[in-house]
Amino acid sequence: MRLLSTGAERAEAAALVQDRQHGLTQRGLAVPTLVDVPAKFRDPQTPVIGLFEDGLLLACMIPQALDDLYWGTGPCLFLDHIHTLPDHPDDLARLITLWASDCAARHDLPLVRTEMLACGDLLAEPLASLLRRLIDLGWDLRGAGPGRNGDRAARFDLRAEQRHGLSALIGCRVELHGAPTGQASK
Repeated sequence: MRLLSTGAERAEAAALVQDRQHGLTQRGLAVPTLVDVPAKFRDPQTPVIGLFEDGLLLACMIPQALDDLYWGTGPCLFLDHIHTLPDHPDDLARLITLWASDCAARHDLPLVRTEMLACGDLLAEPLASLLRRLIDLGWDLRGAGPGRNGDRAARFDLRAEQRHGLSALIGCRVELHGAPTGQASK
């Protein structure tokens, strides 16, 4: 897991996001309507990280250390716009979950938080299957409401936990910037 620093890496991440959004649309799942997500991944001012294996970008996201979210109080590592390589056989959600929990603990943040678009009923398929998968991985569903980008989203918390030995599975070269300062982030 590392910061994407070149224009080529950011372009690759933006292409992964576009492919993933296309796949989600084909499966009847929501994609953001109020923000151009691929453009966020191309923006050199946005800290984007990627999960790589043998030089292949498997997942990308935008991490932020926040004091608060309008739907959850207290400091957290917020993972925004998580996207994984479509149709990849490995369990990328599990790897991201393990890494995020460990990363938050290493930065003295008690929680990881994220949002997943949820424009329909949380109990209706295919959304319900995705939500159950995250819950099975240890994420706590905190309900649904307007997401940080304005679209309706399911909200999740994950307890931070140091995972000794994780570096044998996932190498991490991510340092979080903008650590909580005591002011709420909206």
